Amino acid sequence: METKMQKLGKRNTYIPTDTSLVGSSMVLSLNREEILSEQDLKTFSNNSEENHSQHTGNQNLRVSDIVYVQNIKGQPLMPCKQQKANKLLKQGKAIVIKRKPFTIQLTIATGETTQPITLGIDAGSKVIGFSAITETQELVSGELELRQNVSEKLIERAMYRRGRRNKLWYREPRFNNRKREEGWLAPSIQHKLDTHQTLINKITKLLPINNIVVEVAKFDTQKLQNADIEGAEYQQGQMSGYNNLRAFIFTRDKYTCQICKEQGGILETHHIIQRKDGGSNRPDNLVTLHLKCHKDFHSGKIKHKFTKPKSFKDTSVMNNVWTRLVDKNNYEHTFGYITKENRQKLELEKSHVNDAFIIAGGSNQTRCIISNLKQIRRNNRCLQLNRKGFKPSIRRQRYKIQSNDLVKFDNKIYTSKGVFNKGTWVKLTDDLGNTINKNIKCVEVTKYGKGLQI
Repeated sequence: METKMQKLGKRNTYIPTDTSLVGSSMVLSLNREEILSEQDLKTFSNNSEENHSQHTGNQNLRVSDIVYVQNIKGQPLMPCKQQKANKLLKQGKAIVIKRKPFTIQLTIATGETTQPITLGIDAGSKVIGFSAITETQELVSGELELRQNVSEKLIERAMYRRGRRNKLWYREPRFNNRKREEGWLAPSIQHKLDTHQTLINKITKLLPINNIVVEVAKFDTQKLQNADIEGAEYQQGQMSGYNNLRAFIFTRDKYTCQICKEQGGILETHHIIQRKDGGSNRPDNLVTLHLKCHKDFHSGKIKHKFTKPKSFKDTSVMNNVWTRLVDKNNYEHTFGYITKENRQKLELEKSHVNDAFIIAGGSNQTRCIISNLKQIRRNNRCLQLNRKGFKPSIRRQRYKIQSNDLVKFDNKIYTSKGVFNKGTWVKLTDDLGNTINKNIKCVEVTKYGKGLQI
C-alpha cells in the first residue's frame, strides 16, 4: 500500500494570552522575564527545511536567544543561551547589567575559555555594517545609521555664538589666536571617524574579539568623472590649455546660453549649486548664461532645471576615515572588490550587513538577527518650539528623563517617549506599543537612551 507523507504548512492558530514563558521563543519580546505572552502571532511551519536550514544568506533565520556575558572583572566572555542565563540569575551567580543588548555579569569565578571571533566592519559615510562570527555561527550583526546633520548643527551654533558675541561691545577683538593641530580633520569627518571607533569599542565590550577586519577603498575621483583618463592626463586636468576658468566654461558650452540656447551677447558663468549652499567653482558646477537670463533666473522670472554635478563628498570623506581608522589601530583590512567577489559566490544580496559578514570571513555560519542601531545626541540642547514652529529661546533646563530612556514602573521596563507638562509627566511605551502617562516621581531611570541605541 502506497503511503503519502503530508507536508505541514503554515497554521492559522494563535498563541493564547495565558501561555507561559518559553525560553527559546522566536519572538524577542517573549524572551524577557516581564512579558509572559504575545498576542496576534501565528505559529510557524513544522517543515524542517524551512525552519532549520542554515543557508548563509537567509536573514529571516533566528539564531537562538543570545545573552552576552562578562566575568567578575567586566571582561567579555562567550555568550550563552537564555535558558542558561536564567539559571545563573535565579541562583544568584549573575546580575543583569544591560538590557539592550541583554548582558549579564557573573558574580563567581568560572572558566574563561573563548573561541576565535572575527569582527567585520563595512565602513561607510552614511551607514556602517558590522558582523562578528565564529567558525559555526554569527553572534552579532547589524547596521548603524550615522548622523548627517553635524555640519548644519555647527553652522547653527556658530550663528548663535556670533549673535551673542556681537552684543558684547566691550570685549577686546581677538584674531589669529587659534591653530589647527597636525592631523586635524573637519568636525563632520572627525565625528564619522569617532563613531566607527565607538562602534568597534562597543562590540569588543560584548564579545572577546580576536581579530578586526575593515573594508577599505581608495576612491579615484578623477577616474569617477572620466573613466578613460590615464597617464599625463591626471596632471593636466580638464582645463589644460585654457587661461582661466571662464574661458574653459564658455568654450565647453560653445558660447551658448544654457537657458535660451542662443549664442552671442554678454555671457556670464552661473553656479548650479550656489556657493551659499555648498557649491564650488568646479567646472561641473558652472554653466554659461546670458547676462539677462542670469538676472531673470535669480529674480524668479525664469525657471530652469540644470543637471546637478555628481557629488564626491562621501568618497573624499571615506578616504580620510578608513585611512585613519586602519593605520592608527593596526586593524586588518580588505578591499571592496574582494568582498564583492566573495558575496556573489555565496549569492548574497548587496547590503551593509552581508558585506560585513563577508569581510569577517563568513561562509556557512548560521546567521543571526539584524540589529538596527541609530546614533542619538547625548546632550540635545534643542531650541524650544512654540505652537507655530518657531524657535524663540534656548531650553535652559535639562529634564531628568528624555526620549528613548529606559525606565522602571511597577516592576516593568518601559521606554520613555518624552516628558510634558513642564517635565512633571512622562509618556511611556511598552514592547507591545501600548502607551501610558505617569507622573515623573513614580518612575525610575534604569538606562539613559543616548549614544548608540538599538
